[in-house]
Amino acid sequence: MKTAAPAHIEPAALAHCREIAEVHVLSWQQAYAGLISAEYLAGLSVDGRETAWREAVVKGAPQLLVAMADGRVAGFVAFGPSRDKDAAPGTAEVWALYLAPACWSQGTGRALWLAALERMRAETCTSVSLWVLAGNERARRFYAAAGFTPDPASAREFTIGGARVSELRYVLALMPAPPDGNMT
Repeated sequence: MKTAAPAHIEPAALAHCREIAEVHVLSWQQAYAGLISAEYLAGLSVDGRETAWREAVVKGAPQLLVAMADGRVAGFVAFGPSRDKDAAPGTAEVWALYLAPACWSQGTGRALWLAALERMRAETCTSVSLWVLAGNERARRFYAAAGFTPDPASAREFTIGGARVSELRYVLALMPAPPDGNMT
């Protein structure tokens, strides 16, 4: 899917869930190649992801926004209260932000992030965190450009698909939205 920045960002609906799952799986397969085993990535299930995203839409948690381009889901962001046990009150978390690989580096991720940020600010969140694989340099650059900083003390390791991976928490203090509405 070659496309420019999305035509618009909107709340996810059940009708989007299949495409969200497709984006989720394809993005994992491309972004995590070399970090997670090829066998594990090849075995990812669009059907399984679709079921999980349908449940999220029905429950309304996490909040889920989609970027639409050319009538299709180009990417999505899922966010809500932080799931970390040590999170301070008012801490939000980006649970997932994935784009169709053809939409990488075209402004779609930034548009999704800014839409989620606007909602977090409206909910008076004071900070936001997210977890990223330490080896995912593209994502780490994206989050650094958005103002996030890594929390080195948060590093944790786990096994996925037989591979040992490290993950870091990134954090961002949220200031109230400026009066002119410009969130950059």
